[in-house]
Amino acid sequence: MTAPERRTFWACAAGWALDGMDFMIYPLVIGTIIKLWNVDAGTAGLAATVTLLASALGGWLAGYIADRIGRVLTLQITILWFSVFSLVCAFTQDFSQLLIVRALLGLGFGGEWAAGAVLMGETIRAQYRGRAVGSVQSGWAVGWGLAVLAQAILFTLLPPEAAWRWMFVIGAAPALLVFYLRRYVEEPKVAAETRARAAASGDRPAIWEIFSGPLLRTTLLASLMAAGCQGGYYAITTWLPRFLTTERGLSIVSSTGYLAALIVGSFAGYLAGAWLADRLGRRPLFLIFSLGAIAVVLVYTQVPLSNAVLWVLGFPLGFFASGYFSGMGAFLTELYPTRLRGSGQGFCYNFGRGVGALFPALVGYLSASMSLASAIAIFAAAAYGVFFLAAYALPETRGKILHADA
Repeated sequence: MTAPERRTFWACAAGWALDGMDFMIYPLVIGTIIKLWNVDAGTAGLAATVTLLASALGGWLAGYIADRIGRVLTLQITILWFSVFSLVCAFTQDFSQLLIVRALLGLGFGGEWAAGAVLMGETIRAQYRGRAVGSVQSGWAVGWGLAVLAQAILFTLLPPEAAWRWMFVIGAAPALLVFYLRRYVEEPKVAAETRARAAASGDRPAIWEIFSGPLLRTTLLASLMAAGCQGGYYAITTWLPRFLTTERGLSIVSSTGYLAALIVGSFAGYLAGAWLADRLGRRPLFLIFSLGAIAVVLVYTQVPLSNAVLWVLGFPLGFFASGYFSGMGAFLTELYPTRLRGSGQGFCYNFGRGVGALFPALVGYLSASMSLASAIAIFAAAAYGVFFLAAYALPETRGKILHADA
């Protein structure tokens, strides 16, 4: 990569890792929250849902703002936002307060991805875009791993009523460093030129333009695809720690090894997906991984297996349930013209996040009438099926050159 590409790559990778750490902290402490504050599973899942719903709104708004004021500035604002509210989570005194603060955190959480993904997609050259943007996505697995490591250490050294608060404190601290580093990342030339032309002509993009003309079909299908891929992912990752400690009888600390297998598989899936996005194309990546995710999640949750076998299956589960995300950023970047790229990409991905946000709560409520494993399997398989069909209906975009427009 060139120097600007390299600086953008590492800044976005670090930021996405911190995003992943901040989001995954809650699923890791959800069991403690349920016990300490005496909330039921459905209500506890609602906090994850509210965070994702807020992130959907934040992502759409951040995408639109990025088209108006620039990718890099929008990125700085969103990072500072979610850093502050991650810290505030540590000082909440009841579940209602935590719910509100997690919703506020979600605005920045969703906005960071929208601005960062567009920035990466426009900075990296077409022949490397898929693997570079996809490799940045692997930062999520790194952040997830850091969250699990923090959980293992803090819940060993501290009582649960203190450990969960320190989890949120740790989730806030490193984000400020990334905010500082990102001030030195350059605005993509194609975006700067497009905004300059729009300003000269007085033709500012409207937030609703992505729903007009030939873009309407693209927006609808891409939003449906994003809903399927994220609904499946959140149905699994939000409740898997709880599944391991309740239905598999593991302690919080002993479940760390099982989550580690899942995270290592996830990291490998991101990197493999990044390479395949450029090698095979975006659509083949989505089709292969959605089918693989359905197969593995059904085996993991529905087939009676020993804990040892379940540990081994954590790798392919993480691999297929995460790797397709590597193609999402580049694919959505390539579907829209530059003047509407932030709005289009921000809306589609975060509409999917908003719909996917319903899945943690739905799994939680359904688990009251059946096993948690079955509830996870039903919603995950349905979501990945939608993902497959929508991806099949969209065009291939591999190798597309991005141009400035007005």
